[in-house]
Amino acid sequence: MIIHHPLLGPRDAQEFTFLGAATLIERPDWQAEDAQEQFHDYLHLRDNPAGEHRELWFHETGDRSWLVVTRNTLTHEITNVEMARDVARQKGRSK
Repeated sequence: MIIHHPLLGPRDAQEFTFLGAATLIERPDWQAEDAQEQFHDYLHLRDNPAGEHRELWFHETGDRSWLVVTRNTLTHEITNVEMARDVARQKGRSK
């Protein structure tokens, strides 16, 4: 599988480490009244979707950047790749 890194171009997926769903960028508020419940769900509950899914990938053997990869879990087709820092910044502005 080839991941088209936004800065470095096409890279083999073996250069990357898969972390999980891109929703991990959205950490719970540690000061919320229900913070313990929120962190339990954040750490332990995961969806296992069939189809398009946004995932976090770490470029371990390259520039050590984090990417948000939109990938079809059935076909492994990648439809979008973004820098995770840009996605996190966009989330911060939309709140």
